[in-house]
Amino acid sequence: LKHAARLAPAPCRWNSGLPMNIGVLFVPQQEAWVVERMGKFHRILEPGLNFLIPLLDRIRYVQSLKEIVINVPEQSAVTLDNVTLQIDGVLYLRVMDPYKASYGVEDPEYAVTQLAQTTMRSELGKLSLDRVFRERESLNASIVDAINQASDCWGIRCLRYEIKDIHVPPRVKESMQMQVEAERRKRATVLESEGTRESAINVAEGQKQAQILASEAEKAEQINKAAGEANAMLVKARAKAEAIQLLAAALAQQHGNAAASLSVAEQYVNAFSKIAKDSNTVLLPANTGDVTNMVAQALGIYTTLTKPQAVKTQDETPQTHEDSQPPATEMLKAEQGSSS
Repeated sequence: LKHAARLAPAPCRWNSGLPMNIGVLFVPQQEAWVVERMGKFHRILEPGLNFLIPLLDRIRYVQSLKEIVINVPEQSAVTLDNVTLQIDGVLYLRVMDPYKASYGVEDPEYAVTQLAQTTMRSELGKLSLDRVFRERESLNASIVDAINQASDCWGIRCLRYEIKDIHVPPRVKESMQMQVEAERRKRATVLESEGTRESAINVAEGQKQAQILASEAEKAEQINKAAGEANAMLVKARAKAEAIQLLAAALAQQHGNAAASLSVAEQYVNAFSKIAKDSNTVLLPANTGDVTNMVAQALGIYTTLTKPQAVKTQDETPQTHEDSQPPATEMLKAEQGSSS
């Protein structure tokens, strides 16, 4: 039985359902019928009407030229960082050469499926777990290139390969979830810190601008205040200068000394009337009641200050007549006697 099993031919799906040779055959579109004459390859029937010799010609293979979809079974693969994954995929291929597909390999679909599985395990072994998820498209392209290099002699071309599902072990999945949560917390912390930094920068910028504006306002206020004080001082100085000029003109007139004496006496009396209003402590001179002596002293100081100017005036303009103005002291005594 073992010897018979070894000699038994392998099951071939291409031999099932083969059409009978009745001489006149109609080949459907997108199909290729491989004909053998007396056990040897004869020709490939094109779609449409075809004629064969009965008993001599035999339709050996029927190849479909349409795109074929093959489901690659789930298999385990180990990544570069020693993580075992369960992965499956879908393979899309097409028969390009019916002759090579018929005589180059016994079962093209089975051969391509096995090649896709081995290539997928080989490519996954070159990548780490993180790169498997990030480089899924490049992984599919690598598998397609590897399959096309091996299946060129089979007359089959792999159009594309797509990974359907990747199953990760439960513990690794939990670790990945923890990593994702940690990454999200990290991003939240970073965003919060960036928001705090931006807020602090904005507050500092606002305080800076406020201080700058306040200093500029204070500077403008000081400038305006200084300008106002300067203008006030100029006005006061001009007024004082005009007052001095008017006073000098008045003193230069007749009986000016008497008017000055009267003004000094009035100011003396007014000063004594305000002595006890501002404070309880009062400092009085020894001769407070001697008004005549105080006024005489004030007029003596005035005469001393104005004497050089009077001497200079007398030197420039000679005196034409005697001054008939009485002394200031005698006038003051006369006014006091009249008032008493």
